[in-house]
Amino acid sequence: MKIGLLTKRTTMLAGKLIEFFETNNHEVTPYTLADLTIDKSLLNNDYYILKSKQLFFLYAGYFIEANNLPIFPNPNLTYKHKNRIEAHYLIKKAELPSPDYFFGSYKALKQNLLNTHFPLIIKPTMGSGSRGVRIINRIEDLKPMKGQLIYLEKYIEGTHYNVYFIGNDICALEKPPLSDEHAEMTKVKISSDMKEFISKWTNRYDIPFGHLDLVREESTGKLYVVDPGTFPEFDNWKCEGDPVSKIGNILLEKYKNLKNKK
Repeated sequence: MKIGLLTKRTTMLAGKLIEFFETNNHEVTPYTLADLTIDKSLLNNDYYILKSKQLFFLYAGYFIEANNLPIFPNPNLTYKHKNRIEAHYLIKKAELPSPDYFFGSYKALKQNLLNTHFPLIIKPTMGSGSRGVRIINRIEDLKPMKGQLIYLEKYIEGTHYNVYFIGNDICALEKPPLSDEHAEMTKVKISSDMKEFISKWTNRYDIPFGHLDLVREESTGKLYVVDPGTFPEFDNWKCEGDPVSKIGNILLEKYKNLKNKK
């Protein structure tokens, strides 16, 4: 089978997946920012894997999907993970709790935010992870952003977790607040509500692997989803089994399922 891999890089998990597929007698063509062109040349592969959430790769995913080629994960669902507003409502539709958010111009937010709303977190509207994320403790800390709308989210004081899932396997890790997937983490016991969250998420959106960033509020013990991820690097996987072969086999099975639907 000819597999196209839409990816920012050919190292880390992408490189390991390329090796996995080639070892299993598949031909893999990686498409990075440097060599991706959205045109009919993309129709030469049998199957595409959408590793990156960057818009250029998402546009390629839409082109591939429109031409009836199998692609996974779904480009539209991937886009919704990348957009903070869309991701918030994905979480809500899965009947999972997430922090309240505020979205508007600098002027409108300054007029409407109350002292009781703080602390808040400022996040880029498009993106995931911790890049550009910081805590805002008071209205005076909020600065204009060159005419852009500003996304703010209620900061939950508590313990932060990165919870990976691959098929039926769940790996829970405690991490520093507001850190990305690559920070140093400690494996922790999987709680019953973590299992429930993963089950609701995977069943609602048919997502066989990924991660949820969770926070357990210190004052109430309540668990919140603060960030979902469709295709993490899994470089902090500290549980049983090889994540690369698990994900690789899931992706091959997904191809069969998508092909049968065409």
